[in-house]
Amino acid sequence: MDAILKTARHVLRVEADAILALEDRLDERFERAVEMVLACQGRVVITGMGKSGLICQKIASTMASTGTPALFLHPAEGIHGDLGMLMKGDVVIAISNSGETEEITRILPIIKRMGLPLITLSGNVRSTLGRAGDVSLDISIKEEACPLGLAPTASTTATLAMGDALAVTLLERRGFREEDFALFHPGGALGKKLLLRVEDVMHSGADIPLVSESTLLKEALFEITSKKLGVTGVVDAQGNLAGVFTDGDLRRRIEDGFDILNAAIGTIMSADPKRILRSNLAAKALQRMEEHSITSLFVFETDESRVPVGIVHIHDLLKAGVA
Repeated sequence: MDAILKTARHVLRVEADAILALEDRLDERFERAVEMVLACQGRVVITGMGKSGLICQKIASTMASTGTPALFLHPAEGIHGDLGMLMKGDVVIAISNSGETEEITRILPIIKRMGLPLITLSGNVRSTLGRAGDVSLDISIKEEACPLGLAPTASTTATLAMGDALAVTLLERRGFREEDFALFHPGGALGKKLLLRVEDVMHSGADIPLVSESTLLKEALFEITSKKLGVTGVVDAQGNLAGVFTDGDLRRRIEDGFDILNAAIGTIMSADPKRILRSNLAAKALQRMEEHSITSLFVFETDESRVPVGIVHIHDLLKAGVA
């Protein structure tokens, strides 16, 4: 078992060192590559062969989901017709660890003939690919994690990390926001967290549990029970939310020996209730509930509003798949 763990730790160490070594190579060439992509009027076309090609697909996917239109071009298919995917205005990112991959070097003249800006990622900046780039980024490594030095391991990890560095830098430069990200991820749990807003899951109108400050507790309990949310809001004469009263508050009052039956709810409510805006993400409502150890929030139109327009319960968020 010791030998197994020793090998695994060695692999992780080698790959981590390969990534860290890239940090010292980030210079004006990386900045030019970012500016080149930002100025792109078309798509970012990323091409690579074999294991590098798989990494290219991941980089293209990451860029596409973070605001940079990108696609993968298989270089072998490219020399058999798929170069028609290239258009004026595109930027090409070509990746090869050796810099001499035949399928890549064969499409370089076409890229140049079309006048497309070319960014290259290579383990040898003096290679054919490295010398062809308008910007050439050095992704060379000291060693592969594979003891035979044959299987691409540290080299593909370093390539992926450089691609992520480009994608995230572009994301920040574009001012890409959570809301933008949500547009490209409408499905699954991630889409629900980023797309659903409080107004999509809140109870509104007659379903909002509300009583006036003068309401007797025994009558307020009927409102709590009938609306099935374990809480009621307490409003003043103008309909402004003055406080809340929960079934938990009731238990605590009973334990304290409080004479609750004939008490006006306004005298025993909890003042300054937590609130949320209807336009906020539902995920933000869940976060606020967790922060304050509560199960519901009254919903308002704006920060200045005092009249509630809804209520959202943690069960609504769980049912919607936000959590």
